[in-house]
Amino acid sequence: MQAQIQALLAAQRGAEIAGETTGSNMGSHIEVAKLVIFNGEAARVGGFITVCRLFLRTKLRGAIVEEQVQWILSYVQGGSADIWKENVMEEMEAGEVEYKLAEEFLTCLRKEFGGGRRGVSESGRAEEAGARRKNDGGVHTGVQVGSKRKWI
Repeated sequence: MQAQIQALLAAQRGAEIAGETTGSNMGSHIEVAKLVIFNGEAARVGGFITVCRLFLRTKLRGAIVEEQVQWILSYVQGGSADIWKENVMEEMEAGEVEYKLAEEFLTCLRKEFGGGRRGVSESGRAEEAGARRKNDGGVHTGVQVGSKRKWI
């Protein structure tokens, strides 16, 4: 019995450390569908973003934006998505890009892979990134050239 109580207390402390405080955030106890790996297919970007939003709102609400973006990137794998992910990670690590909100990052992902409701065509999906640069605060457009993104 004592071992079970200790295990429950340890699990509760772990949840509180992870930002899932008991009682104050009822959403942290909601079950969310497991996120499926996103490989860059335009037909799947909308569903991927929807599940990301649900998870962020229920499980990662208290996490900093960089952690939320990195969590999303962990599910971006394969195909053209791998190249894009590597570019984004390099830009973040170098301090060249900073997202103020996870939603801003999800908007960039939607634009990049052309699954937007906003009329983004498949032919234009690699033309803009819309991320804010830390250095000057302006909005720059990224263009995919080969395997690297060039900022203009």
